[in-house]
Amino acid sequence: MKKATFLLMFGLAILTSCKKDHVDASSTQALQSSINDMTSSLSTIQQIKFNEALYVLKTFGVEAEGDINELKALGQLIDGKKVPEILSLADQVAQKNGMDWASTAPPSLGNMDIFGDLNAKEVDGNDVRASSVNIVTRYSGDAGDGPTAVQIIPRLVDTAGNPVTFTGATLETTLEVFNNGVKLSTAKNIMQDNNFKGFHLKFSSLSAERITDGKIDITVTVKTTAKTIKMTKIGLDVNPSALRMPEPPKVDSTAITEPTFDPNAPTGTTPDPATTPSTTPKSPTADPKSTVSKFLNNVSSQNLKAAFDASSNPSWGSYDAFSNTTSGFGAVKNVSVKNISTNSSTSNSASVNATYDVTDKSGKTTALKVTFGLKNVNGDWKISSYKINP
Repeated sequence: MKKATFLLMFGLAILTSCKKDHVDASSTQALQSSINDMTSSLSTIQQIKFNEALYVLKTFGVEAEGDINELKALGQLIDGKKVPEILSLADQVAQKNGMDWASTAPPSLGNMDIFGDLNAKEVDGNDVRASSVNIVTRYSGDAGDGPTAVQIIPRLVDTAGNPVTFTGATLETTLEVFNNGVKLSTAKNIMQDNNFKGFHLKFSSLSAERITDGKIDITVTVKTTAKTIKMTKIGLDVNPSALRMPEPPKVDSTAITEPTFDPNAPTGTTPDPATTPSTTPKSPTADPKSTVSKFLNNVSSQNLKAAFDASSNPSWGSYDAFSNTTSGFGAVKNVSVKNISTNSSTSNSASVNATYDVTDKSGKTTALKVTFGLKNVNGDWKISSYKINP
């Protein structure tokens, strides 16, 4: 009898010790089993917050399409991690996406199950009866130079356009930002009720090189149980001076040019300088600001081929992109130069500041302060960078 009791206790000890305290993502079954083991050691409130954290990571912490792929991506993200590490990671993802969620806050997302709940629910918080979504925008951060951000607030409405009242939902909401059909950024959040704060879009998160007309298009998608609702707002103004500027080109002043020798020269003779190719680049004779002045004049007169030939800027792309009448310099009607000055200049690089007004073909005029970076290309100054200053 004592032996049987000992074996029973020994068996229970083995079962207890086999419970995992970290994620095993070697397979979907192992992932679910390890998460169940980790959850069983938590209190009821801790279990809810742990499941919420997993939901936040699966929905907003990975990029994948479909539940199966999302689970695989989630497994790769949290493989080997323990409960505190997963909660901390979920806090980071929530903060990055501007979500009103924290691992230390009371339960707020309901009964989350990342593996899917096959049982029918009496009440589905995501079954929000909405017809469409309205988008409200509010600019902020204007300290005299224009706004630095915009708050984008989706509001679910019924067929009559009235706001829909709901609570206790976990509606996956996505914001996509475009310029001329090119996606610039994507953000996700959870809409829990009709007081949803939306998305805080900082203009500094958008590259000035990718927004050439001072406008963006935004698309908001909200997933309810019954359907996915989408709305797009076209031509939202941005503040050009608040956009993220490209880094100026870096010149390696420590680079050493190896001397060139004629392999056919007789041993013991010195190569003739007159016949040996020079390793020193030819220094430009013109003032770099004259290149910028000609560039702006050519843009103003729409002599875009000459303007493009005066540049060597990879970010401007091909001539077709450079001269595009919607997103390129082809949209410019006139340039009125106020001031051009050379900021710095060496034999290989230069920096020129220019202040001027640009009028586009719609008649809108924008005042710009621009720093042009130039580089020496075979003795000629070529524009290699373009930075709009606040």
